[in-house]
Amino acid sequence: MENGKPCRFPFSIFFTLFCRVEKTVIIKYNAGNVRSVQFALERIGVRAIVTDDFDEIRNADKVIFPGVGEASSAMSYLKERGLDQLIVSLKQPVLGICLGMQLMCSHSEENDTDCLGIFDQTVRQFPQGQALFKVPQIGWNNIDNLQSVLFKDIPNGAYMYFVHGYYAETGIHTIAQTDYMFEYSSALHKDNFYAVQFHPEKSGLFGQKILSNFIYEI
Repeated sequence: MENGKPCRFPFSIFFTLFCRVEKTVIIKYNAGNVRSVQFALERIGVRAIVTDDFDEIRNADKVIFPGVGEASSAMSYLKERGLDQLIVSLKQPVLGICLGMQLMCSHSEENDTDCLGIFDQTVRQFPQGQALFKVPQIGWNNIDNLQSVLFKDIPNGAYMYFVHGYYAETGIHTIAQTDYMFEYSSALHKDNFYAVQFHPEKSGLFGQKILSNFIYEI
């Protein structure tokens, strides 16, 4: 209220504060779970497009690189279409999920696969034959030692949903750890590249918050 008259809030400021539009792209390739990520983004008000079009990906504000499947066939698909070179050249924030995170590492033991090399991390297979631990790990587990704005308002020890038989070792790019037989990287970060081993789209409110942090805080 000013001089007895209601103050006018400039529309441009309102739009900037409350209606920020981010163009979000989910990379389309032969590695599953793309639609579940898209639906999870819709739940937080983000309408993402699923595409393998180079211009659409380059011009996006945020890029998500999900995946469920096998490393060598996924890498072959990316290389055949030139998506491998496109992904490593991106300058905007990129979020890898599950297999997407493993493909962003340097090498995977899964069929002896050379990957994108964004993170200088090796992806190894969980040991078989452990009485107390099933492989693949399927279900809920904690994430700890959280070290990024990606985890804003996420408490240490929060539960996330995992499905994987391979893991990234810990290293200089580790921003979250999980204990399953031993400590491994459940999230990585280098420059504009972020990645998580768990499935935020299947991890309830905390997973939803991580997706929101990636879209609106990074």
